[in-house]
Parts: sequence; structure tokens; C-alpha cells
Amino acid sequence: MRLSCRCVTILVVLCFSPLIADEAAAADPVVKTKPLFRDFMGINGHTVNFRPELYGKVCRLVRDYHPMNWDTGANTDYPLDFPFARNRVNWEHVYGAWKKHGFKTDACLMFETHPPDAWSDLPDDAFKYGKRFAESFGPSSKLAVVETVEIGNEPGKYSDEDYRHVFENMARGIRLGDPRIKIATCNVNVGKSGNYHKSVECVRGLEELYDVLNIHSYAMLEEWPTWKRSYPEDKNLPKFMRDIDELLLWRDQHAASKEVWVTEFGWDASTKSPLPSGDFAKWQGNTEIEQAQWLVRTYLLLATRDVQRAYLYFFNDDDTPQLHGSSGITRNYEPKPSFYAIAHLYRALGDFRFARVVNQPDQNALVHEFEHESDSTKVVWVAWLPTRGDEVSIVNLTAKGFELESAERMPLDDTGPTRVDLKIVNDSLRISVDTTPIYCNLRRKP
Repeated sequence: MRLSCRCVTILVVLCFSPLIADEAAAADPVVKTKPLFRDFMGINGHTVNFRPELYGKVCRLVRDYHPMNWDTGANTDYPLDFPFARNRVNWEHVYGAWKKHGFKTDACLMFETHPPDAWSDLPDDAFKYGKRFAESFGPSSKLAVVETVEIGNEPGKYSDEDYRHVFENMARGIRLGDPRIKIATCNVNVGKSGNYHKSVECVRGLEELYDVLNIHSYAMLEEWPTWKRSYPEDKNLPKFMRDIDELLLWRDQHAASKEVWVTEFGWDASTKSPLPSGDFAKWQGNTEIEQAQWLVRTYLLLATRDVQRAYLYFFNDDDTPQLHGSSGITRNYEPKPSFYAIAHLYRALGDFRFARVVNQPDQNALVHEFEHESDSTKVVWVAWLPTRGDEVSIVNLTAKGFELESAERMPLDDTGPTRVDLKIVNDSLRISVDTTPIYCNLRRKP
């Protein structure tokens, strides 16, 4: 790691500084309780392929892509036989195993596997499916294996009118089937609907039928043909955090009581080159180290916003060099560097919640503070450079009133985090910071 000529000394006063909002553009109108990280971090899995015993090391929230046509086949009016799908997958076994390993399941009900004109009776079939699913698997049911549902994933082929029609009827069925189950929208954005999202305006006026506004967001610098992605803090990104902030603002103005979840974000990291021809010939992925760094840093950034949950995409891949083909934190169920980084984040901050971020315009490092759920004397500061590459900066943190218990660098393999030799001298903590987060475990003095 070379020391950049841009090396600077940064003074960050964490003890007394107010929250500065560059990383919290969608500032809360009132003070709200931030979620603990164990209730914040999630992962996208997929039905029978997800291995809860493995991924239980990285989080306790799992989102499933639940295809409606597995349950009904081609006939949307098929008499459901839950817990069995029509293709005989036993959802009690699938979701029950996840629950046994401590997971809370969010089932994304992918009705879009049926074209809009393929329903036998759209309003009636949607209502009955939602009701039957909720009363069979919801928190009030005997099985109690699904806590939340999403009505659709990315139903871009549905018109806004058709989506609202499905949403309203399926949500009414879910509410009747189990009033305790939380309901989320499909992937929504502010503005017009697109190929992979619906406009949030599709659910305006239906606030009694949903609890969560759901968004997918990727750090895409370019779309087809490269699908080039950048680091999460990159100011050149046309969307990513901007889309999330816009949805938060819409929520504050039109549905203030609702939660916002980011249910997809991630980076592809393949060891292979794409094929020289075809749709993905010019596809550009990222390195495995970048994937690990940027997933962790995205969680740290999202923690500053009024986002209640964040699910990374994806759980596993087979090293395919194309869009979404290498987004897993495992490859053929073998951990990648991102697996170890995310598992460490979960262990280090699981019992902590975001407290504050201090970020002056002339500073090029970020330092976030997290406080323990039951012991306010226990604090973690996480510091990193919001860039890519091999830059290094020296950060001087005012640490009056704190004792430093330990410091460690985010791990990238199974050897665990690397100890960082730091000391508080004259109430100052000096850290050499780069693009890999450093965790400082402190305790407030009595």
C-alpha cells in the first residue's frame, strides 16, 4: 500500500460534533431509532438452493424469490395445497429450516411469472393467493415461517394500472389471511415506471395495504453494454444513493409512517473474462476485494439514512462473467473475500446501532460512530476512505473521554481481522486510513 501524495491530516471531532448530512441527504424530520445491525443486514437467497447453516454467519434476515407459478402452475386459479407448491416443493421444509437456523424470512411473491393476460380472474385469483399464503405461513399461522411478503419483484412488463390491480387485491387477501404479516411493495422508484421497477405513485392512496416501500439500487456508472459499476460513495454515480434518498423524501411527504427497505444492492466479481461475442462481450466486473470493501461500506452508508433493512445481492454464484452472474458472497458455496468481510461486520456491529457520522466538506475520510444497544459506554468507530485504489490518509480523531480497547482491519479471508496497533495519546487517536474499513473498539470513561 503506497502513501499517496494526497496524504492529509484530518481533524474529526466526534465527541461534540453534530450529525453532518452529506451522508444523510434524506435527513429524518424527527429523531427515529436506528435499527441494530443484526436487524438491519440481510441477504438474497433462493428457495431450495439457500443453505441457512452457511449464511447464518453473515446475517439473520433472508429474502426469497418465491415464484407464484411454482404454487399454481400455469393456472392462477389452481386450488392451493400449502405447504406444498404445485411442483411439490414443501415450503414448510424450506422456510422451516431457515427459521430453525435463526433467520427471519421475507418472501418476494413473484406473480410476474404469470403474464398480465394469463390470469383466470386477476382480482379474485390475486386475493385468494395472498390470503392463502398469509394464513398458511404468516406469523399467526401454525407454521409461522414467513414474517414479511413483497407483492412482486420487478414487474416491469405490467402496466401501472395492472400492477396496482394485482397489488391492491393481493394485499387485501394478505391482510385478511394474517394481519400480522408485513407487506412490502415491489421495487419502486420516484418518477416514471421502467423495465425493472414501478413508480411509487402506483401505490399512492393504498397506505393501509402496505407497511414497507421497497427499492433495488445498484452503483451503476454505465448501463448496457458494459454495466460498469463504481464504489458506493462515487459522486459521479447517476443514481444509487440518489434513488434511495428520493424515495425517502417521497415517503416523508406522502407515507411518513412506512419503512423503506433496500432489498437489492451489490457488485459482480468474477475471475473470468466475458465471452468475446454476445450480450455480455463488453461487460465489466469488479475485483473480489472491491466487492468486499464496497458491500461493507454500503451497509455503513445506508445505516446513516432512515432505511430499516438492507439485503445484499447475492448469496452464491458460479463465477459467470456477466451481469448478476458473479454477485455471490460465495462461489459454488465456497466463501469469497466478501463473505469474510460481511461476517465480520455482522459480528462487530450486530449489537450496535448507528449513532452519528462526521464528514466536513474538506475531509476525504469517513468516520461513523456506533453505540451498543444496552451499554452506552461501548462505542465502535469505523473509518475508511470513500474512494477506490491505494490512497492512504492520516486521520487524527479527538478521543477525549474514551479508552481504546482494540482496533482491527476488516478481514478478507478466514484468518480473521488484522490487529491494528493504535493508541490514544493526549486525547488524540491517529489512524492511517485506506479504502478497507478499520474498526476501533472504544469505551467511554466514567
